[in-house]
Formats: sequence, C-alpha cells, structure tokens
Amino acid sequence: MVARAVRGLWPDRNPLRRTLDRVEAAVAGGLVVAFLAGVPLAGLTTGHAVYRIGSNTADAQQATWHQVSAVLLAAVPVSGDDDGQVPARWRAPDGRWRTGTVPAPSGARAGHMVAVWVNAAGWPTGPPVTLSQVRAVAALAAVLACIAVGFIVVGAGLLARSVLGQRRLATWDADWRATEP
Repeated sequence: MVARAVRGLWPDRNPLRRTLDRVEAAVAGGLVVAFLAGVPLAGLTTGHAVYRIGSNTADAQQATWHQVSAVLLAAVPVSGDDDGQVPARWRAPDGRWRTGTVPAPSGARAGHMVAVWVNAAGWPTGPPVTLSQVRAVAALAAVLACIAVGFIVVGAGLLARSVLGQRRLATWDADWRATEP
C-alpha cells in the first residue's frame, strides 16, 4: 500500500497522467523535502536562540538579585497549605530599608524572619531563573518550532491540493462541455 502511494507520486511517462497530477506530485515531493529540511533547522535554531537569551537573562538575574531576610510586620492567617502575602520590612542591597508585601508561610507570626529575593533596587522578585529552567524552555521552544513547521507544511499542502483540485474540476468541466453535445 505504501509502495503504491510512493509510486503514485513518482514522475513517469504515463499518457493517462495529466499535467496537474504531475504538478501535484512535484508539490507533494517538495513539501516532504521542505518538512525534512525545515524541522531540524527550525528546532535547532529556535532552541539555540531561546537558550542564549534565557541564559543571558539567568546570568543577569543571578548577578543582580539577592536573597535578604525580611521581618514580618503582621501575622499570616492559617489557611491550609497556601502561603500568604503580608507586609514586611527588609534592608535592600544598597542599605536602605524597604517595606512591602512578601510571601510568608501560613501561620507565621509578626516579627518572624523570612527569606525574600529582591532585585538591585531592593524590591521583591521571585527567585532568579536557573539554567535547568532555561534548558527546559529551550527544549519546549524547539519542539513547538518543529510542530509549527509541520503545521505550515500541511497547510501549504492542503492549499495546493485545493487550488489544483479546483483547476482539475475546471478542466473536467471544460472537457465535458466540449464532448457533451
């Protein structure tokens, strides 16, 4: 069955094969080549670009973000496993005191110390991005780029098949009008 499908795409000198059939076979072959060449190229290029940008971001965050101790100014209500956001006070890397809301464990009392990540200006942030997170995002981006190439190739194939089908029907209609009377 596969051999028959491949043989149908192969150009030959069959007098019953129309020009549109040969064009459709050439388009299908070109799309297969485009897919086989485009998937690795898109995956590698996208993965490398995302990894480079992400690793630069991770390096910048790890160089400028710091973990400091914050003193809670209010108690965190007990609400199961969730952390709460409460007001706290901490010293920024430049030595100034800052006040704002920070995440704290459920049930923590006022005066309790919690570790908080802050940026260079001293405002709370999340923890800096790690290289393992960057690798995971780069791998996901590479896979999504490969899938996108597949969708583009399939879309181009469906569009070409539709256009060629319309041409084929128009040719059959013209031939029928010529032979009908």
